[in-house]
Amino acid sequence: MKRLSLLMCLGLLLAGLGSVSHASGTDALPTLKVDTLAGKSFDLAAQRGKWVIVNYWATWCHPCIHEMPAISTFVQDHDDVTAIGLAYQDADPVDLRAFLKKHPVSYPIAKVDPAHPPAAFGAPLGLPTTYLIAPDGHIAKRFVGPITPADLKKVIDAAK
Repeated sequence: MKRLSLLMCLGLLLAGLGSVSHASGTDALPTLKVDTLAGKSFDLAAQRGKWVIVNYWATWCHPCIHEMPAISTFVQDHDDVTAIGLAYQDADPVDLRAFLKKHPVSYPIAKVDPAHPPAAFGAPLGLPTTYLIAPDGHIAKRFVGPITPADLKKVIDAAK
């Protein structure tokens, strides 16, 4: 099963390598309003003034699981950065909460329906897929595949 999961993740990653454009094809600021697994609301517009990491992931995606602690640490180490994890899979919220007890993160997680992903971001072409939203609300960078704190820092530093 682990081998199949890794192959699925790699297949999704390879499928997404060719595209880097914004999902909606417009210059409009992306919107995202989701309910988190903790029962709170997350509104991307309310995060203006901060960098926001929007990270699509799944419990079966090993590169996703590997990068989650790094994203958590990055958020904890930077007062001007926040994050939202989007669990992109058909899973029961109870199962996702159990997974997160074993793999805790410092940022909220929301479950998104793979059949109806957030319109501003669309369906990820590979997992993990991460959007870095600038403090003014525009998409500064989209990463398809695993990211590191150095990747995030490079984009943020270049914008300063």
